[in-house]
Amino acid sequence: MPVGAVDAPQVVGVELTPRERRLPLEGSQTLRVVATFSDGRRQDVTHWARFQSNQESLATVDENGFVSVKQTPGVVAVMASFMGKVDVFQALVPRNEALAEKKPLEERNFIDTLVYRRLRQLRIQPAEVCTDEEFLRRVYLDLIGTLPTVAEARKFLGDTQSDRRERLVNELLDSPEFVEYWALKFADLLRVDRQVLGHKAAYAEYRWIRERLAAKQPLDAFTREILTAEGPLAENPQGNIFKVAPEAGQAASTISQIFLGVRIECAQCHHHPYDRWSQSDYLGMAAYFAPLQRKASSFGERLVSSGNPQTKHPRTGEEVTAHALATVMPEKNPEGERRGELAAWMTSPGNPFFARNWANRAWAHMLGRGLVEPVDDFRATNPASNSELLDALAKELIDRKFDLRGLLRTVANSRVYQQSSHPNETNAKDEQNYSRFLLKRLDAEVLLDAVCQVTGVPEKFEGMPLGTRAIELWDSQVDHNFLRMFGRPTRQSACECERVSEPSVAQVLHLLNGDRVNDKLARQDGWVHQAAERIADNDALAEELYLQVFSRLPTPTERITAAKRLQAAGEVGPQERGETAEDLAWTMLNSLEFVFNH
Repeated sequence: MPVGAVDAPQVVGVELTPRERRLPLEGSQTLRVVATFSDGRRQDVTHWARFQSNQESLATVDENGFVSVKQTPGVVAVMASFMGKVDVFQALVPRNEALAEKKPLEERNFIDTLVYRRLRQLRIQPAEVCTDEEFLRRVYLDLIGTLPTVAEARKFLGDTQSDRRERLVNELLDSPEFVEYWALKFADLLRVDRQVLGHKAAYAEYRWIRERLAAKQPLDAFTREILTAEGPLAENPQGNIFKVAPEAGQAASTISQIFLGVRIECAQCHHHPYDRWSQSDYLGMAAYFAPLQRKASSFGERLVSSGNPQTKHPRTGEEVTAHALATVMPEKNPEGERRGELAAWMTSPGNPFFARNWANRAWAHMLGRGLVEPVDDFRATNPASNSELLDALAKELIDRKFDLRGLLRTVANSRVYQQSSHPNETNAKDEQNYSRFLLKRLDAEVLLDAVCQVTGVPEKFEGMPLGTRAIELWDSQVDHNFLRMFGRPTRQSACECERVSEPSVAQVLHLLNGDRVNDKLARQDGWVHQAAERIADNDALAEELYLQVFSRLPTPTERITAAKRLQAAGEVGPQERGETAEDLAWTMLNSLEFVFNH
């Protein structure tokens, strides 16, 4: 077809109507898309627009813009795009039945207020508050990636003070295990990859992360140190992020995805298909890193910024100057070190992405699902399920001077976080609005450490001293079948999707029949057999087993059943009693209660 005239009217925006609507379950809505051109003309382009639902389990949309709601309550967004311009329709889908009158829920902080407001709109009743046993295990796993010991469990469960949960949260946030666990998470995020960086450099970067976490460095200062790293990498190991993402474009997309939660890589070659980002936006971010080079020196490899390189648009040949996302492109590049300007913009309290990105990541870790999901895919066509809550969490983070621990403390102390995972008749289908605590499979490293702690038999990792825990592994390339099978990330990309949390048949079989778990349970010097020798009373041994594995006391039925089996085996002999204790522990290790955080 002939090429259009250079001065022909261009599409400057699209408008989707309606923009919002409350729809019943199994309801429907027809959408209309109108494009506005640069000459002021408006035209219905519905039949040429492309549509996409961000929650197909809630609602689907066909090629003509006809939205069909399914049988699950929640909030769904439908995107319409035409000629690179996008708009979004959002539908609130409540349950058909009205809620029964109940006494008002306790609202401990703004999180509860905003979540419960949304649940009332959806006619969903939130779950009851979880038990102390459930909270104990949950908050240990979420904050420090570690099970409580029997002594720690007994201490907390015996505490009758009304503020026991708040005090436990404070203790965990100040523990060395918090630093170890979150250093692992940040090392995944920043792609600390030994295969690319080498052993010495990768360990130095991991140690830098750990030191900053131990010193309680705010997230904005942490980010600025990374973005503006310069000089010998041996002295500035945080600069190794520019070694795993060596090209200017790679650095731009990696930095944007990690620190802003925005994926701009699609705009490298063309306009982003689902967002507003153009090639110029991508190149504008890449231009900040264009002067950055890695050079050899007598002090080892070092980062230097030199010159004033130009960035050319590959199609138009025009210069694209350094400019941040959603800002106006200036006439010339900034003087001196360009990354300083980017770091100042990025960590500013007024930045529309930075605080919301970190707030969303922290929320997703604690609650099992981000307000924006996936957590690293912020875009106009993928709005937050509760935008008011996300904005409030971001404000909380800013008000706390970007203190990660402070934000986690606020979340952990909310009633929403402390809800039971047991559904009621109104929230059984809800996976989106935090009406109950979602089951979360333990991360590979956390699960392996839990198995080692329960059995009392440490794991030996190649190149690491005996007793090193999996959450302390700085090297994601340590060869280990269990960690690989349970979804440890390889750190090949900045995508959160690298860590696989979906269960598989292979995982189930590995726990049921694998030598690693069975050998640890069978060890005569392991915790199970030692406990069987040490504790003669069968009731007491059953109680100790449940505290060790589940961090809770057994129910009366569980206690009676376990004690009877131990007694019958003990009448045969001590070896048989130890093997029965081993069988009980094996059964518990293979339960959903152990493998999932709940």
